[in-house]
Amino acid sequence: MSSEIPKTARAAVLNELNGAYALKEEQPVKQASELAPGECLVKVEYSGVCHSDLHIKKGDWARKPILPLIGGHEAVGRVVAIGEHSDAGPVKVGDRVGIKWIADVCMKCEMCRKGNESCCPVSFARSHGFTVQGAFAEYVVSYINYVTPIPDNLDSAAATPILCAGLTVYKALKQANVRIGDWVAIPGAGGGLGHLAVQYAVAMGLRVVAIDTGEAKKDLCMKLGAEKWVDFAVSQDNIVQDVQAATDGLGPQAAIIAVGDVRPFNQALMYLRFTGTLVAVGLPGGNAMLNVPIGLLIAKSLTVLGSAIGNRQDVAEALQIAAQGKVKCQYRVRELSELNEIFDEMEAGKVAGRVILKI
Repeated sequence: MSSEIPKTARAAVLNELNGAYALKEEQPVKQASELAPGECLVKVEYSGVCHSDLHIKKGDWARKPILPLIGGHEAVGRVVAIGEHSDAGPVKVGDRVGIKWIADVCMKCEMCRKGNESCCPVSFARSHGFTVQGAFAEYVVSYINYVTPIPDNLDSAAATPILCAGLTVYKALKQANVRIGDWVAIPGAGGGLGHLAVQYAVAMGLRVVAIDTGEAKKDLCMKLGAEKWVDFAVSQDNIVQDVQAATDGLGPQAAIIAVGDVRPFNQALMYLRFTGTLVAVGLPGGNAMLNVPIGLLIAKSLTVLGSAIGNRQDVAEALQIAAQGKVKCQYRVRELSELNEIFDEMEAGKVAGRVILKI
């Protein structure tokens, strides 16, 4: 089952860690006859650039990517071919689908049965833009059981960042042990994941204290529904007291930490309310460690948990909330040829919101 597929197409390829991506005009494209059962070929329309892509490019995680690598793990496109002898899946040729960090899972193990698909062993072996080729390309191979149908009333570019950034923070909020009216602290609230977390939190009936720096990010966070603002550059060593003061003097019931710096993780443990929950989402490079006195953890009855991506139901929910207009990503559309420049800007902290590549 396929439409006409070229033999080669454009792709951005990383040949060495911490090197530049090379834009190749004639990267081989897997043909329909070459697809294994269960595989599908997707013609990419838009592909997001995530901070995780920068970590992967630099090789600063303990686990290293395959090389040469086509990066990218959040994208929207059309299915143009499905491998012969595939079981009937949720999509067909011509459907608009989303590509995510997880390319596939086994759907049979304990983790999959319990909905913890990010902990499936297959998910580690099949991660787009890391352990399998990704979506910084005109065509990407994925799996029919794990690509995500996109709601008809959601624009492709707008849907793209929901498939990683939106999904990640939405899942984290679902695990935060909060109820309507509770406070949630969001460090990095003006960033790519943070500004989506603010909107999902508001949609869930939560009260948001946004933590970031700069008037532009303050204006954005308050416009998106945050009630309180803490500028970490102004607060500096008083951030714990300032966050608690902003949340009834007691601290927030939860903190969603989706940044690549270890300091907000440790600060959250200090400012959280008694019985509060820290949800760790961001993945700092190196051997970043939580530094918390065990006595504090016990005395405050704190919960600390990690949240990685989300499952198929989570992404369907995250997309539907966006399709209802309750969450809108702030993004800029740029060209695939600008990828190296975008990474330089990202490393320098000059990227506001998300960058989406028009493929």
